[in-house]
Amino acid sequence: MRVGTRHSARFSGTACRALALAAALVFLPSSLLSQARKNPLAGDPGAIREGASLFRINCSLCHGLDARGGSRGPDLTRGVWTHGGTDAQIFHTITTGVLGTLMPANDLTDTETWEVIAYLRSLAPKEARAALGDPKAGEKLFFGEANCSLCHMVRGRGGRLGPDLSRVGGERSPRYLLEKIRNPNVDVAAGMMPPDMEWPVEYRTVTVVTKGGQTITGVLRNEDSFTIQLMDNAENLHSFRKTDLASLVYEPHSLMPPFGPDLLTDRQLHDLVAYLETLRGEPREAAK
Repeated sequence: MRVGTRHSARFSGTACRALALAAALVFLPSSLLSQARKNPLAGDPGAIREGASLFRINCSLCHGLDARGGSRGPDLTRGVWTHGGTDAQIFHTITTGVLGTLMPANDLTDTETWEVIAYLRSLAPKEARAALGDPKAGEKLFFGEANCSLCHMVRGRGGRLGPDLSRVGGERSPRYLLEKIRNPNVDVAAGMMPPDMEWPVEYRTVTVVTKGGQTITGVLRNEDSFTIQLMDNAENLHSFRKTDLASLVYEPHSLMPPFGPDLLTDRQLHDLVAYLETLRGEPREAAK
């Protein structure tokens, strides 16, 4: 009986210490949690589960249900962080937002923020994936034979019809880019938005027919209750009063053509994606 009692006492003491440690992590004062440089909940299964739930409620509209990128936010599963990748920097990004982008400040508690970070860390690959193509060859394709720069701009060079790709390497995964180049209408960011809404709304394809019989198809540039502005394939801007239109159709497809193997070989495709992966813009100053 005594031996059993001592064993039970030792077990109870160990369990109590473990519970106390867990409680200390979860219920640290807010001032200490917000100042932590490393996530105090890193690797905790319970925190990861809570973080997954918080992410779906608060973040998935922009970043996708599985965090692989959505209509406005980048893929967060690759361990690639444009605005700083330390725990403290990600905490700062979530809580204060990123000026000049669509990333807003969030009103999550400090504990909830660390739980979201624990969840995102659990999604990151264990080892960095090496690029399958040659970025330099891909850059030549982008501005040359593949004609990507006719519609897309990189660091001020190129066309205006399609999305600016100066930061695409931090916003979209290689898998996403591979599939989108082959078939622009494939729904890669499934679950939240139609395929044509995976980029910001100003690149949505629209067709207008005026009451005079003129038909114009282009990408949406601006719209309000009374007017609509679009850019056609020749980068001409058109503005219409909606009362002057016979019809206005939001097309379920992209103006970008599919680049099948007849236009881009697999090798060329991987070279092009390798180049796009290098385009991550200029990271903001590291959070303190």
